[in-house]
Amino acid sequence: MPDGSEWSDEIEEIVDRFQSCFDDMERLELLFEYAEKHPSTLPMDLWDDENMVHGCQSRAHVVCSLDNGGGFMAEGGADAQIVQGLMAITAIAVNGQSPEDVANHDPSYIEGMGLSRILTPSRANGFMNMVRKVKEEASAMM
Repeated sequence: MPDGSEWSDEIEEIVDRFQSCFDDMERLELLFEYAEKHPSTLPMDLWDDENMVHGCQSRAHVVCSLDNGGGFMAEGGADAQIVQGLMAITAIAVNGQSPEDVANHDPSYIEGMGLSRILTPSRANGFMNMVRKVKEEASAMM
């Protein structure tokens, strides 16, 4: 697991918040908090088969684009708070970066946050599929 030196300051702060949690229940509550404050929620009327994250236990959708300055932007929506929280943190990690950086994105901060051990195998698989979709979209933009 990386020591966090390649994580952004925002992600390092998020990892620190999760590491300071008393137990796994508190970690889940914090993840729900990120779901509620999601910086880039994709409205349900934009959910379609093309932007669906396949292999995810819940309905999850991601749309990727470039902002006016050429920075990568990921917007996501899910019908489960756990997935929405994971999307929020992923968006914080990748939004504003170059497509090349996003294509090489390493989501190891999930390990640092202590979430990998509390995600069900299905949720972990869905998270990795979401990250894979984001990375593929970024690769296509290069």
